[in-house]
Order: sequence, then C-alpha cells, then structure tokens
Amino acid sequence: MYTKTEIDIKRDNFIKKATIYKNSEQEPKAYILYFHGGGLVYGTREDLPELHIKTFTQNGFGIIAFDYPLAPESKIDFIISDVLHSVEYYTENISDLPYFLFGRSAGAYLCLLVSFMSLKKAPNGVISYYGYGFLCREWFEKTNAYYCTLPKVSEKCLDICTDEICTNGGLESRYSIYVYARQSGKWRDLFYTGREKFFFVYASLAMCEKLGCPAFFAHSINDTDVPYDEFKALSSKYKCDTYIVSEPMHDFDRNTESEFTKKLLDKTIDFINKNM
Repeated sequence: MYTKTEIDIKRDNFIKKATIYKNSEQEPKAYILYFHGGGLVYGTREDLPELHIKTFTQNGFGIIAFDYPLAPESKIDFIISDVLHSVEYYTENISDLPYFLFGRSAGAYLCLLVSFMSLKKAPNGVISYYGYGFLCREWFEKTNAYYCTLPKVSEKCLDICTDEICTNGGLESRYSIYVYARQSGKWRDLFYTGREKFFFVYASLAMCEKLGCPAFFAHSINDTDVPYDEFKALSSKYKCDTYIVSEPMHDFDRNTESEFTKKLLDKTIDFINKNM
C-alpha cells in the first residue's frame, strides 16, 4: 500500500501543486521526481498509471509528481525555469535523499533538458519514456500523419486559453489543442517564440554533448508522435540504457496489462538500483 499527499508550492505569481506517493510501511530510499506528458499543452501530474505507482513505491522509492506551466499561456523558457524550480524545491524543502528525474513524452523532454543544467544537487539519473530532444528536424515542424487521420480541429480550440498561467490541463479540456498543433504543423509555435537558431540552442539537446547523469531511454519503433529516428539520435548521442518495443502507439505503457509495460518497469527499477 502507499500513501498519497498533495502539497502546494508557491511561486511569485501562481501556485502549483505536487502529489507525493510513498510506501505506507517504510521510508523511501530515493525519490523519483515525475513530470507528465501532453506535448507541453495539456496533461496532469496524476496521469501516472496505478501499476507504475505501486511498482515504484513497493520497491522503496517515493514519487513526487509536479505540475508545471503549460503552453500556449507559458513559453518554453518559463516552463523550463519552473521545472528547475521544482527540482530545487525538492532538494531544499523535501529531502536530501538521492533522486531521479522521470518524464513521459514532453515531461521526459523537460527532464532531459534540466539534467545537464546547473543544479545544486545533481540527479542520480534521468528516465525518459518516449521522450525527445528535437535532434531530428521536420517531424515537429510539419503535419503529423497519425493526427491528420483524426477529425479536423479548428484554431478556435485556442479560445479556452487566457492570460492566466495554466498548470493542469486534462484531456477533456485541452487535448484538442495538441491535436490541432500536430494537424496544422504549428506545434512549436505554441510553446516557442523567437528566432529558429535560438530554439536549437536553448530549447533542444542539439548543443548538449553530455547529459549531467546516467540516462534510461524507452521508446516504441512504431511511435505515432515521436519518430523512432528521434530516439535513435538520442541514444546514439548519449551513453544510456535503452528499452525498445514495437507497439503501434506513443505512450505504450498506458496498457498496464501488457508484458511490454511490466518489463519496462522492471528495467526502470534495475536502472534506478544500479545508479543509487
């Protein structure tokens, strides 16, 4: 069994939340700092499947799942700075235990970026489930074949966005923004404004020759969102542990009955234990 506690984290102009999961019978030996997916435009910190939570906590690891600002209300520089703030908040206010950065999709992208930045206490490792670093061109700059098979979404979906910082965007309210972004080829425009060359300098891993810690990358050959070539570029650039499947979906681990998912969690636990 595990306990679940929600905390508020105050920033200068907004409040974000975090959810802490811990084994109810023992104290953690390390923490996993989790950042959700959603293409930077939607998603919630509570999207981690029950199987993942049980597996990690039963193996002696606490989980802290953080909110972060979403686009288009917030741009990538602010989003990255907030993820950095969450990591520093952990080390300064929650625990001095070893920690691992863990993200799925967009959350993995943010974790990879943060892993090589200046932190008071470096992570013991970064765990990327179907993440990316914008190393390969075009896939994120053009229309996506899979999303173009879905019903057309109009730009009017952006009408729900306000001047307020948004840190929690469920499927029912904001998934259409991501579909629109991938159908139109305007995804990057929603989270980045500025000259293209600076995007690759400050918002990709193009200029990062070495991550700040060991890494574990998991990806599907048939990923519908992030092409396998992006995974190959990441895994060839950085020395890392990998896990590859051939499921016809992006977030393949949402199928918690699959042997692929169970093996993925076992591989993740092995990676954490190895880098404690």
